[in-house]
Amino acid sequence: MISASEFRNGITIEMNGSVCEIVEFQHVKPGKGAAFVRTKLKDIINGGVTETTFRPTEKFPQARVDRKEYQYLYADGDLFTFMDNETYDQISLGQDVIGDAMKFVRENDMVKIHSYNGVPFAVEPPMFVELEVTETEPGVKGNTATGATKPAIVETGAQVSVPLFVNIGDRIKIDTRSGEYLSRV
Repeated sequence: MISASEFRNGITIEMNGSVCEIVEFQHVKPGKGAAFVRTKLKDIINGGVTETTFRPTEKFPQARVDRKEYQYLYADGDLFTFMDNETYDQISLGQDVIGDAMKFVRENDMVKIHSYNGVPFAVEPPMFVELEVTETEPGVKGNTATGATKPAIVETGAQVSVPLFVNIGDRIKIDTRSGEYLSRV
């Protein structure tokens, strides 16, 4: 059991039959009245975010969410197949669980699969990836004063905005959380 006064970002709790992750929290001590904890909770199964306040003495059972590394093998229609490199067990997850997580992930890359009570609910790609640019227009000389960007397609098929000096065949580093270009490799 964890009390509301012990809340920290990233902690998962069971509340009202659902499993929620604490995204933000703030301990508030008003001039009059009792202290309280204001939180933003994300339901890890359906992704909904709610704002709730608690008394610091309220207690909740802490949920155990497993995060395990898997190797991405291949996609077959709407199913994505992953393998545990320790046991060689394979699991297939549908598009509803994956979402946009696989946009920058190539075959054989490692990802983290989050599960609760043995049921996978999310896939976390690596924070940064290095991919090759397969399609982009050539930059026009003289347009660099404004820090202009152009669209580029990387080897996974995702589109990224890159600076004008990036050409086809260049390897670039991308932040998978925001989808932003970071640098040439």
